[in-house]
Amino acid sequence: MPISPETSDHLSALGHFGTDPGSLGADTYVPKNLPKGRPLVVVLHGSTQSPESYNIGSGWSALADECGIALLFPEQRKANNPIGSFNWFKLGDSHRGGGEPLSIRQMIKQVVDDHAIDPSRVFITGMSSGGAMTSVMLATYPEVFAGGAIIAGLPYRSATNMMEALVRMNGYGSPSDSQLDALVRGASTFTGPWPTISVWHGDDDTTVDNSNASSIVRQWQKIHKVEGPPTHVEMVDGFPREVWCDADGRVVIEQYIIGNMGHGTPISAGGDDGLGKEGKYMLEVGISSTRHIADFWGLTS
Repeated sequence: MPISPETSDHLSALGHFGTDPGSLGADTYVPKNLPKGRPLVVVLHGSTQSPESYNIGSGWSALADECGIALLFPEQRKANNPIGSFNWFKLGDSHRGGGEPLSIRQMIKQVVDDHAIDPSRVFITGMSSGGAMTSVMLATYPEVFAGGAIIAGLPYRSATNMMEALVRMNGYGSPSDSQLDALVRGASTFTGPWPTISVWHGDDDTTVDNSNASSIVRQWQKIHKVEGPPTHVEMVDGFPREVWCDADGRVVIEQYIIGNMGHGTPISAGGDDGLGKEGKYMLEVGISSTRHIADFWGLTS
């Protein structure tokens, strides 16, 4: 049975975690008696949301209790952005070694050290501005993450100011495929192995056009050496899942385009495997992105 939100949604503030150049807050959720060497999932909320509201809606802490994983929830402050968006499009907050990305990196190191996390099993996910900041983190600190999941987000460095961000959100003017590839390769000196990528988007999203989902896929295809059409397509909970496999047969990119869904995180709250709670930008569509993302990362077995 799913764990009720009343018993599993309480987050704890993370105190000092470094110089915090991005002036972010941070909360954690760590199941009681978590053994050493367990994974960590970093969860980035969207605009107008808080770590608590995103956690309740997505059900991550219930899954953490079920599977034995630690959670980190970076939090944007209104002083940085009036609607609580991560500043994924600002030059000072989209590069390695400074701003919000360095703050999130410092938080991760603190939680890994505090709870003896397996550093080879750190993952990151986010929705909307949190999804776009997930793209930033995967590009700027790829050595930190085994995988990332971008929900209703945008590619790394597809915009460099607010005006460009609004244009890209509307589906116009995305960088070329070669530019998208070069932006990730230029974000660090990393040469691989690269984090796996999971992309989720609603086909009726009028806030962030779903053309951004295919741009994210294309940004990572050449890096993973899986250019071209998907290796195969399957139906999962009534929705198509496209997957790209590398030469060894490992799935390195997956994409879900959720039919008749607007802007938000897909959830499935009912039934024995239900997670989360329907709410603003937490959309009950009969598929739990949280559970399927965790399964993609090998956290549910």
